[in-house]
Amino acid sequence: MTEEEKRLQDDEMDPAGWLRWKHWGPYLSERAWGTVREDYSADGSAWDYFPHDHARSRVYRWNEDGLMGICDAQQFLCFALSLWNGQDAILKERPFGLTGPQGNHGEDVKEYYFFLDSTPTHSYMKALYKYPQRAFPYTELVEENKRRGKLDPEFELLDTGVFAENRYFDVFVEYAKNDPEDLYIRISVVNCGPETASLDLLPTLWHRNTWSWGEDDRRPALHAREEAASELDGNPTIQADHPILGSYLLVCEKQADAHELLFTENETNHERLFPPEGRNGFPCVKDGINDYVTLGKQEAVNPARTGTKASARYHMTLAPGETRVVRLRLAKQDRVTDGVGESFDKVYAQRIQEADAFYDTVAPSVLSPDAKSIQRQALAGMLWSKQFFHYNVRKWLEGDPTQPPPPPGRCQGRNHEWTHVDNARVMSMPDTWEYPWFAAWDLAFHTITLALVDSQFAKNQLLLLLREWYMHPNGQLPAYEWEFGDVNPPVHAWAAMRVYQIEKRMRGVGDIKFLERIFHKLLLNFTWWVNRKDLDGRNVFQGGFLGLDNIGVFDRSKPLPFGGHIDQSDGTSWMAMYCLNLLSIALELAANDSAYEDVATKFLEHYFYIAHAMNDRPGARSSTDDIDLWDDEDGFYYDVLNLNDGSKFPLRVRSMVGLIPLLAVETIESSVLDKLPDFRRRLEWFIEHRPDLCAQVASVTRVGREDRRLFSVVNASRLRRILTRVLDEAEFLSSYGLRALSRYHMEHPYTLSVAGMTYTIDYEPAESTTSLFGGNSNWRGPIWFPVNYLLIEALQKFDYYFGDDFKVEFPTGSGKEMTLWQVSVELSRRLIAIFEKDKNGRRPVYGGTEIFQTDARWKDLITFSEYFH
Repeated sequence: MTEEEKRLQDDEMDPAGWLRWKHWGPYLSERAWGTVREDYSADGSAWDYFPHDHARSRVYRWNEDGLMGICDAQQFLCFALSLWNGQDAILKERPFGLTGPQGNHGEDVKEYYFFLDSTPTHSYMKALYKYPQRAFPYTELVEENKRRGKLDPEFELLDTGVFAENRYFDVFVEYAKNDPEDLYIRISVVNCGPETASLDLLPTLWHRNTWSWGEDDRRPALHAREEAASELDGNPTIQADHPILGSYLLVCEKQADAHELLFTENETNHERLFPPEGRNGFPCVKDGINDYVTLGKQEAVNPARTGTKASARYHMTLAPGETRVVRLRLAKQDRVTDGVGESFDKVYAQRIQEADAFYDTVAPSVLSPDAKSIQRQALAGMLWSKQFFHYNVRKWLEGDPTQPPPPPGRCQGRNHEWTHVDNARVMSMPDTWEYPWFAAWDLAFHTITLALVDSQFAKNQLLLLLREWYMHPNGQLPAYEWEFGDVNPPVHAWAAMRVYQIEKRMRGVGDIKFLERIFHKLLLNFTWWVNRKDLDGRNVFQGGFLGLDNIGVFDRSKPLPFGGHIDQSDGTSWMAMYCLNLLSIALELAANDSAYEDVATKFLEHYFYIAHAMNDRPGARSSTDDIDLWDDEDGFYYDVLNLNDGSKFPLRVRSMVGLIPLLAVETIESSVLDKLPDFRRRLEWFIEHRPDLCAQVASVTRVGREDRRLFSVVNASRLRRILTRVLDEAEFLSSYGLRALSRYHMEHPYTLSVAGMTYTIDYEPAESTTSLFGGNSNWRGPIWFPVNYLLIEALQKFDYYFGDDFKVEFPTGSGKEMTLWQVSVELSRRLIAIFEKDKNGRRPVYGGTEIFQTDARWKDLITFSEYFH
């Protein structure tokens, strides 16, 4: 085992879960302003209630934020960078971005920062922030994007010219743990510009405000220790005392221009934000250090050098190309026996070496150095996106005893049916700025990646959403904080089985206890789906938007404007997939406990009913009584619109909605059936006595490759027809993966006229031109990574059954044939090619943004998104 693997094992043995190596990590978001948690408005306008302009002056109720920072697992004590280039009106304490209403395509961070490395225990981490030397163009970014419309590109920070002539600083921050409670911090500042430039670096330590809300009035404290203390080598030191966390020291390397420690309180500046009535309870408030540095207000910081927020100020002047390094140490008080001495560089060298050794076990040996770097940055981004998420819905709705009462009607507003939700845990977030909150199906996808480096964390994340303080008593999983009651695709069972399989492959043994725990909770969620989302009890489902945002003709999360409902091809397919996922889990459990054979039979039966409903609708007495989700004329699956007058017709949009049926596929080995005779008998009974249910689905009677049985909504004939479109470069297949909407709709937009209204969908391969779901995501053409991954996996499962006998043209019309396994490999290669250098040394992910393609300081820095043009 590598040293990092030993640390992971050490953490697994910790019954409390967060008292060892993972106690400290990158759990501090880049944004807490503009979130639902901090919104106490009457109308739910979260972006407006707590804007960026308030963030430096106003205390957060639930979560803190900072620039490339860290905190403990309960976010009692936080550390992050603050910067000032002498030109900005405010300190750079957090990344800036546009709110949902400001951005022409929704919320959008307008900074350049990169997560470069992290081990899963965060024993070593590294990140980079690029800070302009000119005044940061806050107003220009807002005004220009406000001027632009949905059809215009976004106006980015590079477009403002502030990086011209390389007039910026590269600010690297690295964290290396000497032990779980002793963190070494190394900050390297590089002047990338052509002239000498000055920078104030302010490493900042503060306590999250837990004392102002009427729950716990115990107040933590920071104070300056005697600077000449011999055991700290005379280094300026801040002591942090917390009633729960204990005492920590931040030892700040003594340098010639580290001339002061600055202290203030993490308290709201009411006088600035709410004049003329606002009155401050403390002379020094949250923005005190900001005002002292940028405005020269001497009275803004506490001369007694105590408070709940503090910074060490390093004023540095750097020649062109010069690098300046500042070293700090954040440690439990009893861990500190010296300052930032000889052990510092040794620990860094050791942790970097250990990180390299760990990732050598993760990356396939055949990968090129560039591909290994891409993988490592991708994993670093996932690990840096572990965030402390704090949100007690009941307290949020009721308000705090020490604060003004909430506005009338709040108790019937957003998330009012989710008062059991009580979050105070580290969770995997989609993003640290744009999405600093968990989302149910995003998290499920994250766990597949995280399982490669930390399967225990991945398992715990999946179990977490099923705990009683997350899952609704009725069995629904919370979607995301903007609307817990929205519905995400039911991929939790799939993720659980995949994480189980990944860990079993890596360790040689599977965690049956985990699988059993999650299975029982998923039974509740499955029942919720069946009872709430099958409108007519016909095994045809209406799940809502299902994470695909604007993919439909209408907003599928809301009632149709003219009445009626949509029978969803994707919603029904997700449920067929859910049945097969639970069937697989039940069969795995039945190998150890025969009692699970009965419940496996239940999901087998339910799968047959759903597959039959998709392909041969029940109750049809004539061709006009019902319409299949399968359209035989087009060879594709469509949603079906049901109007109140009884009329029905397919919504002929060729989109990912029609490809989701491919995901409802599973193979079962004959050896498994041999060990489960009761299940085998039930399967054979179905085949013999219910041919009506099995007629249109993939054959379960014929044994395939290596004696496997196939369970699939799509039979071989329909699979070929669908793949003809999927692998057609004029439809779904692109050079970099599968599009979410067929390119066919570029020349042939889909138009629907109903109830006097006309609705249109056309091919949009970039940003959304609608405002559905905030307009910050688009399913009408771009390549979405998660569903591409699922489709690749589905093709591999089909190949397990069909083998080399089943070949298709790739691309369609080329005359070249491939097995489904070969197709899956080629699709994987195309997706990876988004990030890899092409033959000209350019990365497609950055298109025509020249600085990312040719500049040595930019070209190997990669960000990872959900979808791509």
